[in-house]
Amino acid sequence: MRSHDDGYRNGSFLQNKWAAMKKSWTRRAVLKSAAFAACGGTFAWGQAARPGIVDTHTHFYDPTRPEGVPWPSPDDKFLYRPVLPAEYQQMTNPHGVVGTVVVEASPRPGDNQWILDLAAKDPFVLGLVGNLSPGSKEFAEHFPKLVAQPKFLGIRVNSGPLGVGLDKPEFLADIKKLSDAERELDVNGRPDLLPLVSKLATKLPDLRIVINHLANVRIEGPMLDATWLQELKATARHPNVFLKVSALVEGAAQGNREAPSDPAYYKPVLDTVFEVFGNKRVIYGSNWPVSARFGNYAVVQKIVQTYVDNLGPEIVDRFFFHNAKDAYRWPVA
Repeated sequence: MRSHDDGYRNGSFLQNKWAAMKKSWTRRAVLKSAAFAACGGTFAWGQAARPGIVDTHTHFYDPTRPEGVPWPSPDDKFLYRPVLPAEYQQMTNPHGVVGTVVVEASPRPGDNQWILDLAAKDPFVLGLVGNLSPGSKEFAEHFPKLVAQPKFLGIRVNSGPLGVGLDKPEFLADIKKLSDAERELDVNGRPDLLPLVSKLATKLPDLRIVINHLANVRIEGPMLDATWLQELKATARHPNVFLKVSALVEGAAQGNREAPSDPAYYKPVLDTVFEVFGNKRVIYGSNWPVSARFGNYAVVQKIVQTYVDNLGPEIVDRFFFHNAKDAYRWPVA
């Protein structure tokens, strides 16, 4: 099963998109990142101290490393290039982004440490959601080393392994190690992922679980997937489950073109998300650079910014910062 992080279609409109984004990391960006860490996660906007925006879903990688990368594929001309924090920070600095949580897409256990090494040097990288397979020898070998590092926030599993693992004691034992260590679990998949999340949340009620990408539901304006809505309501009954509002433009893209940029197109699904999960368990993620196939970063953020602005400043701060802190609990420098 392919997810929104696994190789998207290439279009002719994409060929030159990255050229305009290759800028150096400015002194202003460095100062902003350091200030964010130093003040424990708040940032001064104008005269009022307000939390900045935390993007809880980015991917960083470098194909020029000697060992290369397993994802993305060299055939993916859009994604296959160095994608590093400095570029992302420079791009998002004007939009109030003060930190990011990285989600590791590489299945190689050692690549988790590569991201953690980046995070150790850069306060802008708040932490890592790693990639390890619960119930495997690799998990037993690498988890103790990773969990000893404060910026290791948890791991992500896809719906396929989750569906199989829920009936395996060794899988559940490793997942429980996350909650025992105050770490979280990201889960990714299509809408049929949601019943699996409910089952896991029942088995491990102390585990914080973050559903990625609205369970990758297809977004079609006012038309909502009835099964997705039913299962979303069931999953939301578990207080330990969070929902990540990410991959909106991916879910809305039809064919080989950019997704709709009008925030109104996304209002029905966002109305549903906030109605079902409330204001305290929805968090923001961009899914950059994958999202850039269908809309630039300014568009991605504007869609959700426009929506939450109408809910008031308290909800804005919850959606963009406080809920993410509750879900991921990244360390304060």
